[in-house]
Amino acid sequence: MRRLLKWFAITVGLCLVIGLAFGAGLVSGSTNLLNPCIVRTADQPAQFSTFWQAWNLVQKKFVDRTALDPGPLTYGAIRGMVAALGDTGHSAFLTPQEKSQMASSMGGSFTGVGAEMGVRKGLPVIVAPIDGGPASAAGIQAGDILMKIDGEDATTLTLSAIVQKVRGPAGTQVTLTILRPADSKSYDFTIVRQTIDVPAARWAMIPGTQIALIRLSQFSQNAERDVTAALQGAQSAGATGLIVDVRNDPGGLLDQAIKVTSQFLADGNVLLEADAQNQRVAFPVQPGGQATAIPLVVLVNAGTASSAEIFAGAIQDHQRGQVVGDTTFGTGTVLQPFDLNDGSELLLGVKEWLTPNGRLIRKQGITPDVPIPLAVGTELLTPDSIKGLTLAQIGAGADTQLQKALELLGVGGK
Repeated sequence: MRRLLKWFAITVGLCLVIGLAFGAGLVSGSTNLLNPCIVRTADQPAQFSTFWQAWNLVQKKFVDRTALDPGPLTYGAIRGMVAALGDTGHSAFLTPQEKSQMASSMGGSFTGVGAEMGVRKGLPVIVAPIDGGPASAAGIQAGDILMKIDGEDATTLTLSAIVQKVRGPAGTQVTLTILRPADSKSYDFTIVRQTIDVPAARWAMIPGTQIALIRLSQFSQNAERDVTAALQGAQSAGATGLIVDVRNDPGGLLDQAIKVTSQFLADGNVLLEADAQNQRVAFPVQPGGQATAIPLVVLVNAGTASSAEIFAGAIQDHQRGQVVGDTTFGTGTVLQPFDLNDGSELLLGVKEWLTPNGRLIRKQGITPDVPIPLAVGTELLTPDSIKGLTLAQIGAGADTQLQKALELLGVGGK
């Protein structure tokens, strides 16, 4: 009997110790045991206590009780965490709806105004209006700062929230208020949303020459197919030189960057990837490129980003052709998607891209071999717009970057 009483006493004592420990844990998370709280576990940073303290205060004290929806609050906390990483314009959190929108965009078709958005110096900017899209037709230009969407301040919104508000059903209208740095004036553009079918590449022979202009607008899943078709068409037309225009190309899929770049290189690497420990993996050129020897110039500007920078950097490092224009955007992290429990997605930069020679792209960009600055808002010539021009008109126009590319390929000169 004494032994039984002894074990009973030990058991009760253990229960009391566990209960006290649990109570202490609750106290560490909240000073009121009657209120629900979330306790920081031992493997979490001490700063998490501050987060939960703020969360609990919001839940208990915020005056508008209808705003205490845990879904938006959780999404907002995740967005803030990702933004604090400093991988602006790349690492991102996507709601289930935004995830679906991004998938359709990379597929080459989506509904919206046809403009790639980014962030510079904390402000939302137009990285590139898509060729032939409603934003471009309305007069939206690369470098425009987005100030309002239907009268709502856009400068305090996350990039994902901006995309969600700008996109919408085809046939509906959205009014964008932009500030144009070139003249420090603001403009309102009312644009009808459309289904945007984006061919990755267009091409045309430059009138009066044997030079083909290939405009690569994005590295979507059809990029290799469209570039291959453009190269075949240009060579059949007797092209003896190529100008590949990736100005205002926001990038896209890594595999397409490798496949497209491989069309212009005979061997070597397209890029290097470096992880957090600076362990590097090379991505070699894929054999069978169609344009590995034809003279080449690549056009870039501040709207050239991501996969387009991989392309320009590889051409430059291999001395395959000269790069002309402005320094590129400087986006160079490898995004790995992580599916979250509710169908949302975390796009996290887990590695960095480097050029074949090991130059960092992120926050550096690609510096052109031949710097030719253009004022923001200068109308860039495209394969569609040059078809009605003469060579003299092209030479007298404002697109001095294209003019320099022609000069480097032995045509004209000013």
